[in-house]
Amino acid sequence: MESNMNKDKTLFTPISLGNLQLSNRVVMAPMTRSFSPKNIPNPLVAAYYKRRAENEVGLIITEGTCVNHKAANGYPNIPFMHGAEALAGWKKVVDDVHAAGGKIVPQLWHVGAIRKEGAEPDASVPGYSPSGLMTPNKENGVAMSQADINDVVEAFAQAAADAQEVGFDGVEVHGAHGYLIDQFFWEGTNKREDSYGGDLVSRTRFAVEIVNAIRARVGDDYPIIFRFSQWKQQDYSARLAETPEALKQFLTPLVDAGVDIFHCSTRRFWDAEFEGSDLNLAGWTKELTGKPVIAVGSVGLNTSFIDEEKRDMSEHAGSAPDSLDTLHTRLDQGEFELIAVGRALLQDPEWAVKVKENRLDELVDYSKTSLGQLH
Repeated sequence: MESNMNKDKTLFTPISLGNLQLSNRVVMAPMTRSFSPKNIPNPLVAAYYKRRAENEVGLIITEGTCVNHKAANGYPNIPFMHGAEALAGWKKVVDDVHAAGGKIVPQLWHVGAIRKEGAEPDASVPGYSPSGLMTPNKENGVAMSQADINDVVEAFAQAAADAQEVGFDGVEVHGAHGYLIDQFFWEGTNKREDSYGGDLVSRTRFAVEIVNAIRARVGDDYPIIFRFSQWKQQDYSARLAETPEALKQFLTPLVDAGVDIFHCSTRRFWDAEFEGSDLNLAGWTKELTGKPVIAVGSVGLNTSFIDEEKRDMSEHAGSAPDSLDTLHTRLDQGEFELIAVGRALLQDPEWAVKVKENRLDELVDYSKTSLGQLH
């Protein structure tokens, strides 16, 4: 098979996005791994990310890392972005990735009402959310007071400052998939009657305050990525915006607050977002804001990342490699600047270099067993 056929494709051309200079357009999508005992990323975690950098992933976005709020975490062995030991662990991750020639940003995370009973570090702490709702019809935890909101905003800002201090190349704010920030966005879980609730623009206020606070801490030139989605883990059919006009209303306050790059999470990156256009969510976001965008969703595999029937990524028996022709075409057309790859990179750290060198017959099927180890 001819080698290096894909080296000149847009996918493998460098790009500068402000101060974020990347060797190519391949992004490792954030994926929860739960391999950080005592909430501290260890040398195995560092090696896991380093392997992707060594194999030509342009930008790594880490798994979700919890900000310093008592209810931020919802799962076992999740790394924190606070505390001396956790930050020291992250510094090794960053140093190892940089030594391998890569770039890396952490995803800053608060799970909100998704928090499960008994979650670390204090099992007695309930979930915190805008209205004490995990779904429109299911209560979980408590509705946040103004003081609670202020505390969480500060926690995100401090996490970003700490990430900058240990050498990360930027930060990503997790505003997607039905977690805390998205619970403020979604009318199904935000029933507030104060300035944080109401219409779609008002429901962006919490996120806007977080981005403003981060920007104030990290300065004007430090990259802030914001991840959002229409769908929620609680409801795959949920939508924040039914029209391009509504999407623009949603995005504009976030742009004004200081978002540099939008990470537009969809389950299938090739799906059109609105009738009358082939543009996906990332394409529409770029057109409406003028900001660079990351597309994501089942890249390089022949099934969606969440099982339609079982509603669980881990239940997939597997997914086989799929054609990248659509990806190359849409990237070449400029619909989006970057493409995030999830399961394919989780399974195979050499995915990017294999694609670049046209070693497509060496691509590995995704298997759910890969979730149980750090390749």
